[in-house]
Amino acid sequence: MAFPHLQQPSFLLASLKADSINKPFAQQCQDLVKVIEDFPAKELHTIFPWLVESIFGSLDGVLIGWNLRCLQGRVNPVEYSIVMEFLDPGGPMMKLVYKLQAEDYKFDFPVSYLPGPVKASIQECILPDSPLYHNKVQFTPTGGLGLNLALNPFEYYIFFFALSLITQKPLPVSLHVRTSDCAYFILVDRYLSWFLPTEGSVPPPLSSSPGGTSPSPPPRTPAMPFASYGLHHTSLLKRHISHQTSVNADPASHEIWRSETLLQVFVEMWLHHYSLEMYQKMQSPHAKESFTPTEEHVLVVRLLLKHLHAFANSLKPEQASPSAHSHATSPLEEFKRAAVPRFVQQKLYLFLQHCFGHWPLDASFRAVLEMWLSYLQPWRYAPDKQAPGSDSQPRCVSEKWAPFVQENLLMYTKLFVGFLNRALRTDLVSPKHALMVFRVAKVFAQPNLAEMIQKGEQLFLEPELVISHRQHRLFTAPTFTGSFLSPWPPAVTDASFKVKNHVYSLEGQDCKYTPMFGPEARTLVLRLAQLITQAKHTAKSISDQCAESPAGHSFLSWLGFSSMDTNGSYQANDLDEMGQDSIRKTDEYLEKALEYLRQIFRLSEAQLRQFTLALGTTQDENGKKQLPDCIVGEDGLILTPLGRYQFAGQMAALCSRDDFLGSFCRYHLTEPGLASRHLLSPVVRRQVAGHTRGPRLSLRFLGSYRTLVSLLLAFLVASLFCVGPLPCALLLTLGYVLYASAMTLLTERGKLHQP
Repeated sequence: MAFPHLQQPSFLLASLKADSINKPFAQQCQDLVKVIEDFPAKELHTIFPWLVESIFGSLDGVLIGWNLRCLQGRVNPVEYSIVMEFLDPGGPMMKLVYKLQAEDYKFDFPVSYLPGPVKASIQECILPDSPLYHNKVQFTPTGGLGLNLALNPFEYYIFFFALSLITQKPLPVSLHVRTSDCAYFILVDRYLSWFLPTEGSVPPPLSSSPGGTSPSPPPRTPAMPFASYGLHHTSLLKRHISHQTSVNADPASHEIWRSETLLQVFVEMWLHHYSLEMYQKMQSPHAKESFTPTEEHVLVVRLLLKHLHAFANSLKPEQASPSAHSHATSPLEEFKRAAVPRFVQQKLYLFLQHCFGHWPLDASFRAVLEMWLSYLQPWRYAPDKQAPGSDSQPRCVSEKWAPFVQENLLMYTKLFVGFLNRALRTDLVSPKHALMVFRVAKVFAQPNLAEMIQKGEQLFLEPELVISHRQHRLFTAPTFTGSFLSPWPPAVTDASFKVKNHVYSLEGQDCKYTPMFGPEARTLVLRLAQLITQAKHTAKSISDQCAESPAGHSFLSWLGFSSMDTNGSYQANDLDEMGQDSIRKTDEYLEKALEYLRQIFRLSEAQLRQFTLALGTTQDENGKKQLPDCIVGEDGLILTPLGRYQFAGQMAALCSRDDFLGSFCRYHLTEPGLASRHLLSPVVRRQVAGHTRGPRLSLRFLGSYRTLVSLLLAFLVASLFCVGPLPCALLLTLGYVLYASAMTLLTERGKLHQP
């Protein structure tokens, strides 16, 4: 398709819109490449917003654009190849961005689609802490605050690209899409590798024409002192806001402005959904849930964290040393040194805190878990990393990582305690949940890591005895984002002060710190060890019961139900999916997790043996069952998490039988059809959908007024026929047994006929 150079921009846009409907996708992209090559920026800037929205979808999620989150090479190889070539960081679309960038065009971006804390801050006339928004807020002619940001082409493109992960509707559960194979995930990886290189420098912008010169980078925000990004916000109305109109004369800034922008946009759009104030309010159990990330979102953030560790660790030893600060270093080297602590740490911590507290108690939490563990292990992405050790001898964590551990103390300790509380509420008989406990225990059991964490806690808890030389200091947040051309804060050599600064900046000055190696956390660890031991015993009971199941015909077989599928009629947990192999895996995960916990917290063998022996105390010498595990509360005995599941093995064994008794138990001890109920909350729906239903005994119906009134009426009617309370109770019991038996048979017959 040939476009004359003198066409009106409106006609060009109309032609492209018509082609997007009438032409095949491959032809559309070919035409777009020719348009980008042939047309000047003056005409291209009118089609740029439409093209960006056509690719990434609308901000309100109505238009899905090219649907990059579902596009896979193995499913649509031709379309996938065209898209990846067009959107590659060295491809035609980025060439269009640089072509417009050279002419200093601005594009309006609505503030209403920014993350919650940023939007609220701007609407309250408070300057957000990130320089990403400086000199971009538009005012209305009357002097009031407008609703748009004025972004340059590169910022506009990256804003849309990053937000498409958030604004587009979640992928349907029925659509089995592997996130790491999708075009969006691969593009994120390519952009990170291009703009945050682990080797060499950032490639220069592409030339706008063959043999031409590279377009100039956009004007940058004037260097601002680091103190302006502290805890105290600045009013927008008190700060002079002006658009950038001249190119920064510092040539060093040309090297990293795109890299800095890319990282800030990714962090702001993907992680900055919670503020410290919002996080503190959310500690209340009655707090209303705000932004809820998806599993896909978490996987992309994990990709970002892994690359950032590799990017930061690509500094040469002489560049990473403290003395390197005093010598002339390139902006890219400074960027590598500051990328994680200054841009990511605080927002990631609040993001993880929300996920740990609000994510459903199902297997999908594995994505959050692996994201967290990836951040905790920067040594895995260092260029000099060692080969992974065996399970019996994990590799030792070098002492050179002690500063990272200390300056990320809460990431290790506070979130570990949060994980303990989650693990105590899950069914560890499930191999997926057992695997998560094993993964966390294995990471924290790496030699020397626990000692470094404990040393960090000691530095934080160390009393301020000699503070005359640092009384003038304030605990501020060294991780708040800032422009790279702004000066670094003064180097702090006191390790204790660094740790305190980290904790107070993330949790506030009045935080209550619970040590990971303190008595409260140790109690949780002992409870988890007890729960692990119980889960191992339960899995063994299920395994033994399955092995002892009679091979002969059951009562239901005599009635004609000879092909009953136990796996289809009862799902105590996902053990049934793989049978004995899954039980073996569960036992292996739990056994190793118990050993790792023993190493981390220096538990004695005697303590672990007590948990095993305690399982035998549920029966006395005569076989009489004792009370389950309880604690004494204000209102009497209260079941512990262990006590609630202490006889789960026997119940599961009964429900797994393939005779009439098994069917009768399944009818009473499981909840059929729970996942199909209409649930108003999407979070609860996701939790129920992924939760495996186990046998449980619920007597809540006995506390129902309806049940009590019905029983009272039954006794009154029986008294009219001269039937006493005891005979009436026996008749009601017999009637219910007959009713339940009939319903059991009908239920089993219905399951046999299900497709």
